[in-house]
Amino acid sequence: MNQASRTPVAACNWKMNLSRDAARKLVDAVRNLDYQLQGVEIVLAPPYVLLPLAADWISGSGIRLAAQNMHWEEKGAFTGEVSPLMLREAGCSHVILGHSERRHVFGESDEQVGRKVRSALAHELVPILCVGEKLGEREAGETTRVVERQLAAGLAGVGGAETGGLVVAYEPVWAIGTGRNASGQDAQEVHRFIRAWLAKAHGADVADRVRILYGGSVTPANIAELISQKDVDGTLVGGASLKADTIIPIIKSSMKR
Repeated sequence: MNQASRTPVAACNWKMNLSRDAARKLVDAVRNLDYQLQGVEIVLAPPYVLLPLAADWISGSGIRLAAQNMHWEEKGAFTGEVSPLMLREAGCSHVILGHSERRHVFGESDEQVGRKVRSALAHELVPILCVGEKLGEREAGETTRVVERQLAAGLAGVGGAETGGLVVAYEPVWAIGTGRNASGQDAQEVHRFIRAWLAKAHGADVADRVRILYGGSVTPANIAELISQKDVDGTLVGGASLKADTIIPIIKSSMKR
């Protein structure tokens, strides 16, 4: 498999934003593109309370639904958490795991992220495994060390066949909501490292199948440069995914092949 065989992904992480009415309008705007778009996979990740509604809104469209996080257990005394079974019932096909905010704001460990990845795969949810370094780590030249540690822990105990079906998202934490943007070359260097690590750990065929997304202040202004890179297979979009006039150009630009 080569780059042209990997379907680009436009994943939209709404985080803790949007009312029901605003979410419905945004879904309708994205869904209206559906008949025009070929060769791009759209994944929407609304807040938990909107998941069942969003599942109805996108029904029959080909748009995929993701949760923004989950617990690794199926049930139990875990106040405030949701399980993989609940996500499946809500209509999710994907789940974002290890997002930088989960790691650095809520203190999730690499080991916890790995447990979530294994649970997601066991319950037939596609993990979008997020990795990335903070500003101090980048300035210290530790980008690849940090990313390698997160990949190794996140994929611990995951077999090659399973690995080929997941999605990895590189999030340079220093470029999220800071106004500092990674260049296309910055992104490509880390994406190339991730694919090389996957090839070494799980084989070249698996590494070729894994789609690696870029997530870090993606906008209509920088999407073309990012998506043109050899190992960038799409984007994980935050703030720009909350408005139709910014996310639609990004989705359209993601059709690089």
